[in-house]
Amino acid sequence: MKTRKKKTYNEKVREASDTKKVVPLVPKNPAQKNYIECINRFPQVFVTGPAGTGKTYIAASIAADLFLRKQITKIILTRPNIPAGKSLGFFAGSIEEKIAPWVVPLTEVLEDRLGKGRFEVALKRKDIEIVPFEVMRGRSFNNAFVILDEGQNLTPHEMKMFLTRQGEDTKVVVNGDLLQHDLREQSGLAVAIDLIFKHNIEAAVCHFTHDDVVRSGICAQWTRAFG
Repeated sequence: MKTRKKKTYNEKVREASDTKKVVPLVPKNPAQKNYIECINRFPQVFVTGPAGTGKTYIAASIAADLFLRKQITKIILTRPNIPAGKSLGFFAGSIEEKIAPWVVPLTEVLEDRLGKGRFEVALKRKDIEIVPFEVMRGRSFNNAFVILDEGQNLTPHEMKMFLTRQGEDTKVVVNGDLLQHDLREQSGLAVAIDLIFKHNIEAAVCHFTHDDVVRSGICAQWTRAFG
């Protein structure tokens, strides 16, 4: 009597991912609908607005869906290293461990859309990478979906360096709130948006307002109250 070969954990995860259905991403308002359409149409999308509008959720969801469909091979998550103005060197752990808590909103969405097993394997294989911004120089990204969170905290020089990392078959989403930057100089996100219109660059700009907050009623009230 033949015995079935026991499948490895990675094989089980791979089979589950191959059969996992991509749940349609349904926009909750016209601003979200426009944002989704822009990500699908343009190689670079710059999105601004207050918390609770779905900027992070939508970008991470689309990245996960493209990964499941095998339309991309890598997801890159990054953000400026400005936790209370300190360098990551002040924090314990490896460089990836230092930045991981700051991208939890993104990784939570990816894990939910991909499934826990698939997410963990992709993270282990570096198909999903959490890249501290201070090591971004010199890298290039191909066949990937790159999400830069808190983009308002990049200087113009840093923003230029980041935007010129993009390679072939790659989408980039830059997410930020121009009313909350921690810089002493002009935000690189604001400069980049101005240059898009000035030079007719093939990139989209999406703006969310307080009226587009979808997280909860009380969240919308506080967002409006603080302006």
